[in-house]
Amino acid sequence: MTRTNISGTSPYEPVIGFSRAVRIGQHVHVSGTGPVGSEDEDSAGQTDQCLTLIARALKDAGSSIEQVCRTRIYLTPSADWEAVARIHGKFFSIIRPAATMVVVAGLLDPKWQVEIEAEAYIPEPVGKP
Repeated sequence: MTRTNISGTSPYEPVIGFSRAVRIGQHVHVSGTGPVGSEDEDSAGQTDQCLTLIARALKDAGSSIEQVCRTRIYLTPSADWEAVARIHGKFFSIIRPAATMVVVAGLLDPKWQVEIEAEAYIPEPVGKP
């Protein structure tokens, strides 16, 4: 299977040694994505930014947000879980991927309240077995 690394705009990528996403065959794995550029927004705004960045990475990998089959949400303020869940639902209410939300003590940037990972697939072209 072919492996393709997809870079993003995170300043942490070269320091930590990771890619925004990795495509292996028909599968795309998106790294934990923080709300870069929206650090001063509330949890809902940060969640929207994370999912927007994930959608961009998926597009760059040849997939889309509609092909997501799993998400993992890491949240620091547990009281904000409903606001985060509503934004997740805005993106995924139709396809409803498997999802996990975990409350954590902190994230890489202390201003981040949420970080999200995603896994998606790339459908076979129509007519191809």
